Amino acid sequence: MPKLSEDQQNQRRTRILDAAEACFANSGFHSTTMQDICKAAGVSPGALYVYFDSKEALIEGICERDRAEFAERIQDLAAAPDFLAALKVIGERYFAEEPAHKRLMCVEIGIESTRNPRIGEIYRSVDSFVHDSFRGLFQRLKDEGRIDPVLEIPAVAEVFAT
Repeated sequence: MPKLSEDQQNQRRTRILDAAEACFANSGFHSTTMQDICKAAGVSPGALYVYFDSKEALIEGICERDRAEFAERIQDLAAAPDFLAALKVIGERYFAEEPAHKRLMCVEIGIESTRNPRIGEIYRSVDSFVHDSFRGLFQRLKDEGRIDPVLEIPAVAEVFAT
């Protein structure tokens, strides 16, 4: 059996995460089976388990991927010469361009986090990362004089994180 290149492995991993995300958003965490994800990703169960040993591991992979994408967006936002224009682009990307199932997936993870301790830990970790990122961003913008100095950074960050 030929060995997959690193690029092929990354593509397969991404395909599996995309399939899991869509399955979880459409059917829910508990109703989705690993076989459903295999079918949607076009991989065998053996191939799936090479990358992810459980549905919780899939959620963790999805969250890590989303965290990395969010970190890039925050960096772009911080570096943008026109903060409000860059914020508008990010908002449009999230609310208008991304597939609806991504937002449903966030809800599904939030619900599952109340029942499953491992998912709860992952969820809280991502939530903390988002809050800390917004606090850091707004503090930096305040320090640079790019936003109103009277703004209370924790409150602004909470609004954006929500």
